Amino acid sequence: QVQLQESGPGLVKPSQTLSLTCSVSGGSITAYYSYWSWIRQPPGKGLEWIGYITSSAITVYSPSFESRTSISRDTSKNLFTLQLSSVTPEDTAVYYCARGGTVFSATLWGQGTQVTVSS
Repeated sequence: QVQLQESGPGLVKPSQTLSLTCSVSGGSITAYYSYWSWIRQPPGKGLEWIGYITSSAITVYSPSFESRTSISRDTSKNLFTLQLSSVTPEDTAVYYCARGGTVFSATLWGQGTQVTVSS
């Protein structure tokens, strides 16, 4: 059974870089034709897809985040990461990692991790 678990700091200062890790167990992130996404939900708002990395290490980002986002992976540890730079309080959200290329096609989700951007 595939499981995903987010980890990272819960508090980030404005202008800094938010860094999160998604550890995957029970299945490989290099499994054929798989997609691994980062998604967030700001307080009082809907889900926002940030981007994904595929089993072939191809990355695709939402235009809303592309200029300041990087998604990478470590196949030796079976995890993928999110870096979001130049954060502001508007980046405060619950961040999720998921298997799937979009919010609607994601079939497995991590439990989510709260990240607050504040000085």
